[in-house]
Amino acid sequence: MTEQEDPSRDRLKYHFAQRVIHQARHVLEVWQRLQRVEWNPGDMAEMIEANLRLLRYAERFAQTEHIQLAQDIERCLQQVRANRGRLTSALITDLNQLMQRLSRTGLRHSDQFEQTSLPPLRKPVYLALQDRERAERLVQQLDFFGLSAQSCDDAVAFRAAMAERHPAVIVMEVDFDGNGVGLDLAEKAQHGLEHKIPVLFFSHEETDTPTRLAAVRAGGQEFFTGTIDASSVLEKVEMLTRTAHYEPFKVLVVDDSKAQAIHTEMVLNSAGIVTRAITDPILAMGELAEFQPDLIILDMYMPGCIGTELAKVIRQHERYVSVPIIYLSAEDDLDKQLDAMSEGGDDFLTKPIKPRHLIATVRTRASRARSLRARMVRDSLTGLFNHTHTLQLLEDARFRARRFGQPLSFAMIDIDHFKKVNDTYGHPMGDRVIKSLALFLKQRLRKTDHIGRYGGEEFAVVLPDTDAQAAFKVLDEIRRRFAEIRYPAQPGDLSCTFSCGIAELGEDMGIKTLSKEADDALYLAKNGGRNRVALFRDTPEIL
Repeated sequence: MTEQEDPSRDRLKYHFAQRVIHQARHVLEVWQRLQRVEWNPGDMAEMIEANLRLLRYAERFAQTEHIQLAQDIERCLQQVRANRGRLTSALITDLNQLMQRLSRTGLRHSDQFEQTSLPPLRKPVYLALQDRERAERLVQQLDFFGLSAQSCDDAVAFRAAMAERHPAVIVMEVDFDGNGVGLDLAEKAQHGLEHKIPVLFFSHEETDTPTRLAAVRAGGQEFFTGTIDASSVLEKVEMLTRTAHYEPFKVLVVDDSKAQAIHTEMVLNSAGIVTRAITDPILAMGELAEFQPDLIILDMYMPGCIGTELAKVIRQHERYVSVPIIYLSAEDDLDKQLDAMSEGGDDFLTKPIKPRHLIATVRTRASRARSLRARMVRDSLTGLFNHTHTLQLLEDARFRARRFGQPLSFAMIDIDHFKKVNDTYGHPMGDRVIKSLALFLKQRLRKTDHIGRYGGEEFAVVLPDTDAQAAFKVLDEIRRRFAEIRYPAQPGDLSCTFSCGIAELGEDMGIKTLSKEADDALYLAKNGGRNRVALFRDTPEIL
């Protein structure tokens, strides 16, 4: 056997590469934690050390992609240090983009054990459910989606698992191993922990408020009743455990005082919040369309346009009705503050304001607005963007593609023979397949890509800065992987496929034409035998 064919050598290579990827995950975990606090010298030192260790591992094990990323992160961190530890919006954006790329790195493409994302969490997910069969099904599904899970048979097994290792998430039945025992187990598991373990509670029956309150006190982040659907659990676990998909809050500051605007920027940047400041209120609407902030800070008194007038203009645009507006002014007359808030504002902060107070207010308002906005623009079954918002995102992407001269692709996806799935296995199984594909797309596409549920079993994907050939390569790989999923069913396991059509934005093309071309390509893929990806050209074709 030659050295190239030696399986032990391949296993050793894989082991070394995994060391690099696990260190990459540690860097991502530190970065995510830093988004929740104001940076200080200790945080900076921890980030530098974690990244330096990643660079050493990557160089030792010849992982070229990780070497480059670690070096780029190091350069950004050096700029932060040179700036006396202060973050800027540009540095926050650059670091976040590097972390997004790091989260999607895998082994080198030449390796035998190729993978496209980070390995399973170092910490597992613990399942404490009465129904062992249901628990095992969840273990299988979590494992398929890259999450290591462990089922506990009883309270003794759960305590032993907790003593050995803390999990990333606990899925706990309220009456696991006895009436109310699950609540007690979860609560005691949190004792002495600086960082609480997220718990997803489950109950067969609808519960009363005291039970729900006890669940919250025990670290409950979600409460499932009646049935516990694998896809719903997967989505919540994925949301709670993902490391690099944190997107910094974005704040637009409108203040005619350049010094005050710069001060506000510095305060918010120190907490990892991306800001953009303008001193001319007339430019605000253009910046809103381009920057898409989570929150707006307005000065009350500006020459040519006072804050309340600008707030009214902003609120006249349906798209910005739900964006929080905070007035930041030296005005201390309570009646005038209340009048200002009645004119489209959500809060009023009086200068001078303590940095911690400003940061906390911005984070709270922006976080709540994001949560509410997500409910308004997302499909309730999958959590993906709904039809209307997907088209809005496509229009935004078209605008940016034109402005910066970048390519843009749009893809339409349709699950094959979906009616047969519903007719044969029932609508719950159909919903499960839809949610599974939604999760699959979210895990394998970039953070900058937008995924929507177009309706029924149809999905749409907006791929900025991506030409048709690159989009084909990515979506065809997802198509092949999705076909490998097996759903436990009777009389035999179910597997599904999908067809996909892709169109690339042409010169002077509107989104109606672009979406029609993607739909035409999807029709071609369906007629070509399904389970394939088709590209639209002047004459549509299948690759």
